[in-house]
Amino acid sequence: MCGIFGFYFYDVRHTKGEILDTLFEGLKRLEYRGYDSAGVSVDLPVQSAEDELPTNKPVVIKAKGKVADLVSLCNEEMEGLDINQGASVTCHAGIAHTRWATHGPPCAKNSHPHVSSSNHEFVLVHNGTITNYRALKEFLVKEGEVFVTDTDTEVIPKLCNFLYSKLPEPIPFPQLVCEVVKQLEGAYALLIKSSVYPGELVACRRGSPLILGVKHGIQRNETPKSPTSPNTPLTPKLTGSTASGPHRTGEQGEGSGLELFLASEASAVVEHTKQVIYLEDNDIVHMRDGEYTVYNWSDVDSASVEVRRTTQTLTMEVGQIMKGGYDHFMLKEIFEQPETVAQTMQGRIKATPISPIKFGVPAVDKYLVPRVRLGGLVDYVATIRRSRRIIFIACGTSFHAAMCSRQTVEELTQMPVVLELAGDVLDRRCPIFRDDTCVFVSQSGETADTMRAMEYAIGSGALCVGITNTVGSAIARASHCGIHINAGAEIGVASTKAYTSQIVAITMMAIVLADDQISKRTRIDEIVNAMLDLPESTRQCLMLDDTVKELAEGLKDENSLLVFGRGRNYATAVEAALKVKEVSYMHSEGINAGEMKHGPLALVDEFMPIIVIATMEDIDMYNKMQGVIQQLMARSARLIIVANEDDEEISDIVKGKYPIVRVPRLDRSVQPIINIIPLQLLSYHLTLKRGHNVDQPRNLAKSVTVE
Repeated sequence: MCGIFGFYFYDVRHTKGEILDTLFEGLKRLEYRGYDSAGVSVDLPVQSAEDELPTNKPVVIKAKGKVADLVSLCNEEMEGLDINQGASVTCHAGIAHTRWATHGPPCAKNSHPHVSSSNHEFVLVHNGTITNYRALKEFLVKEGEVFVTDTDTEVIPKLCNFLYSKLPEPIPFPQLVCEVVKQLEGAYALLIKSSVYPGELVACRRGSPLILGVKHGIQRNETPKSPTSPNTPLTPKLTGSTASGPHRTGEQGEGSGLELFLASEASAVVEHTKQVIYLEDNDIVHMRDGEYTVYNWSDVDSASVEVRRTTQTLTMEVGQIMKGGYDHFMLKEIFEQPETVAQTMQGRIKATPISPIKFGVPAVDKYLVPRVRLGGLVDYVATIRRSRRIIFIACGTSFHAAMCSRQTVEELTQMPVVLELAGDVLDRRCPIFRDDTCVFVSQSGETADTMRAMEYAIGSGALCVGITNTVGSAIARASHCGIHINAGAEIGVASTKAYTSQIVAITMMAIVLADDQISKRTRIDEIVNAMLDLPESTRQCLMLDDTVKELAEGLKDENSLLVFGRGRNYATAVEAALKVKEVSYMHSEGINAGEMKHGPLALVDEFMPIIVIATMEDIDMYNKMQGVIQQLMARSARLIIVANEDDEEISDIVKGKYPIVRVPRLDRSVQPIINIIPLQLLSYHLTLKRGHNVDQPRNLAKSVTVE
């Protein structure tokens, strides 16, 4: 959803132009999250009517459209204000934002940053949704506040200004913000600066992601105190937190300046620093005079207290957020899948079963040596095996990955497996029990519906397992145990490599849960051997790019597309349809072929393009799909068939009338991973040929951080 970026520095010299460039670059790194407008706030020398000389005040510039439109407008504004962008400063706090409209249409007025009034006493950016904004707005209107936007966010700076104006004497900036956020309901990540607290910046979060990147080093400080303690100075000296405790700057002599970067995701921070703090719910970070302090409040009646947060080192590399010679991130990520599925398995799968003779230990039973080991689950495997049922909870592509893997989990564990859409879990308040295991699947680890469903499951006493692609994400931190899929940063809005890695991760989890059953060992070996063949088979599939491009040429002017699949490949069908609709804007629908006669057959004619997935990994399913193809042919359907390379029966059936996309043949548990590759390529080429933006489809966001 919305993207937040903040840049604070102290005792470091940067020009005005460099500050703006850093903010703009941070926004560009967050563009893939989806947005429709952007804005920025920096301190510039401005002379108002009551000022004799120009003074530094927060200036807000915002525009509808892309970051490039904001950059152009900003250059015009700087020229109009006669600002020397080469002038340097040694302390500054700047904030920037990309907005994905939730309240009010996309326009400059509704863009962030939002202000308390024309005097810019308080300026802030916000990611999330304030659910009680109507009540707050009604109260503030009665108090004389005038609202100029359609957003929920505007109540926050006005509430800051209202509370500040009622204070008998000044209080520290973080204490004021704490009192404000205690009045808010919903989710938020906020960056707040103020003309009445010059040179300071406050960040806080609840429910929406926010990370703090730290650059330059620091020393140990004394024992933390509450910011409301009478012994605590107006600005506490704590400036960070690591595993060993709080830290501060200021005793390292010349050149020991501090730079802090705040962002919705690590991709905006990694090029500046790899040392980050993942802020937790109700955290408040105060930055002033080269020092930063982390506070946390537990409930509305308690004071905030200074806390210690562990500094972590990002494993992400800058190259992962670059296109690397590809035209688009989506294409890059499709072609990365041979490597990403291997990374998901790396260090977790034993390539060959242990040989007692080779190791000279004939007493070792090879069936006691697991083929797969998942360190994140090792302490909870026995608990999961004792569960009443396994419930997979997810949204979108992650839900399809769970759907694809469900049959493998059922086959190996012989346990009931339930699939639930995260939003539906919350709507129904469906029964979850203490002896259930709930598996939450999310690429970002910040999906709002999935996170709320996890909170509901934790409240019900269930064991919660997280499967994410983002270390330090909300789901990764809140779950009892989990699996990191190691697919690397995924920038394109349409998820590709995360989908295939999620299937691999869930399949490995099924193997771990079943490896105590000797009767399943032969089947486990078959699945593991097939998984080891995945990287090469995926690489072969990518060689179909030119073939798929030709198919896209014939489909580019169509309005609808149907995709038929069955069994595990029903998930392939709905995922392929999702990819087509979300990036090419063509109506598409994934249909279970077993339901064809229960309505969908009425759509079939000689004009409707239909993709049929008929691979041979499951003979029963394959025979049924042959029947589907023959019924569709009898109705003069316009078919595209996905089949295995060694399948001659399909050739005999279609007799050259329809194109066949040939893919390698693997075990039924992993064949859908291979089958989705050409369909991902099809959605990519369809989008290009229809003239749309592949990486940033309209109205969509990469991380859905609001419900």
